[in-house]
Amino acid sequence: MREQILGLITPMMAIVFVVVFLVLWRRGRMGNYVLAFAASYLFFGFGFVATHVLDPGQWYVFHLTQLFYSLGSACAVWGAARRMGQRVSLGGLAIVYFLSAATLAVAVAMSPETEPRLHIVNSGYAVMFLMGTMAMLQAQRRTAIDTLVVVLFAVSSAQFLIRPVLTLLLAGGSEASVYRESIYYSVLSVAVTIQSLMTAVTLVGACLYDQIQAVREQAEIDGLTGLRTRRAFEQDVVELLEKAKQEYLPVSLVVADIDHFKAVNDVWGHQVGDQAIARFGEVIRGTIRDTDIAGRIGGEEFCILAWNCEEEAAGTMAERIRRKFAEAQIKGMPDDHRLTASFGAAGRGEGEGYGKLFARTDAALYRAKDTGRNRTVRDGDKQGAVVTPIKPETDERSDMREAIA
Repeated sequence: MREQILGLITPMMAIVFVVVFLVLWRRGRMGNYVLAFAASYLFFGFGFVATHVLDPGQWYVFHLTQLFYSLGSACAVWGAARRMGQRVSLGGLAIVYFLSAATLAVAVAMSPETEPRLHIVNSGYAVMFLMGTMAMLQAQRRTAIDTLVVVLFAVSSAQFLIRPVLTLLLAGGSEASVYRESIYYSVLSVAVTIQSLMTAVTLVGACLYDQIQAVREQAEIDGLTGLRTRRAFEQDVVELLEKAKQEYLPVSLVVADIDHFKAVNDVWGHQVGDQAIARFGEVIRGTIRDTDIAGRIGGEEFCILAWNCEEEAAGTMAERIRRKFAEAQIKGMPDDHRLTASFGAAGRGEGEGYGKLFARTDAALYRAKDTGRNRTVRDGDKQGAVVTPIKPETDERSDMREAIA
């Protein structure tokens, strides 16, 4: 009776963490990766119950527990990778499971010994966790909690391979019918409990960290554009400029301003002006890379830090944004009318701080405005600008242009 109660500690603990992850997902409005963690512990709980309750001498028990543990491993791996913005191939995980399941079927048919079965199933789990570890290592930015998750998954992958070998070398194998009386099963029970607890606590900590970051970012995000506020943007820029200096990477700054914006508010009202600002922010978010950061630093003024990017490439990115915005329909404006924006771009000089870099970029923006607007000027283009020819306007659009000029 005591052994039965002790054997249910791990599945009961798993159910507790299932509830914790579900609460985090529901109340924190977090991503699907939290649901994956909940599903993972649900499957782990089912697997351990099946191992502890069912007769291990029956041929199907190892297949059933392997299915549950494989599903649990796949969910944990997928969720951890997804949390860090990486993807693990579900097809690849499925292939690992089916290969190990097929090999297990052969082992079950050929021998009642548990040793080959344990090596097969644990190898499958090890490969799954290794796939997750490799995927997370590809993430470009990792916090301390991210690194801890990666290390934990790498250790889990290694222990799936090492634990069966060491335990079986010390205690020897056994037939499936007496599997639960073996030393390996006792070691397994303790190891699974400790590993599950450590992993769960780490993943819960990672989820809480994500929730705190989300709340903080929400306070630092401009509600109209979805970009950073000026304060948040400048704080991030200072940190990234220092990081670029240490890693000897080029960075560039782009400053943009919507042309004739005051006249937009005067002619169509501030609600339409807000629509124009929101649309411009949407264009910027859809064009920059994940490694770049952008912020709204004034009423209709925006700034972008292009990471690991020379001035010429930053100017090209600015041109893409300029063209897209010039073609974008603004809600509340006539269908045949479009707004434009002007851009300045500058690459960071050696040892240059944010203040000097911004001043040069802003000067390039003013040259863009002084030379006709709706264009991009790079700091290095002292004599001119990068300009895309503008199609002739209809008379109606020309009149509308004059209204806001």
